[in-house]
Amino acid sequence: VQLVESGGGLVQAGGSLRLSCAASGRTFSGYVMGWFRQAPGKEREFVGRISGSGYYLTYYADSVKGRFTISRDNAKNTVYLQMNSLKPEDTAVYYCAAQTRNFYSREYDYWGQGTQVTVSS
Repeated sequence: VQLVESGGGLVQAGGSLRLSCAASGRTFSGYVMGWFRQAPGKEREFVGRISGSGYYLTYYADSVKGRFTISRDNAKNTVYLQMNSLKPEDTAVYYCAAQTRNFYSREYDYWGQGTQVTVSS
């Protein structure tokens, strides 16, 4: 599967952005989709994930819980990351990723190229 992120940009602190990740290939609903981010000089950080279908389970890192929401539209092969109340420390390159193991697995097989999010103070 190929993943392409979009929607990044420059936003003021307190603002919002919605990132999209479009997937190619079949059986998109079979993939657990994750969002990650990497700030300059820092390791890649888990942001959140969503299950493939059914109840659309979600799980978030503490740093974004209550501010970020992950959703997906399997008919459009797209997963979204709605980011509200953005902070300068949210500045990073954001990546989406996909895996088919199970909802709790930390291993992801497919990655997008990333989209830059910059939050100004």
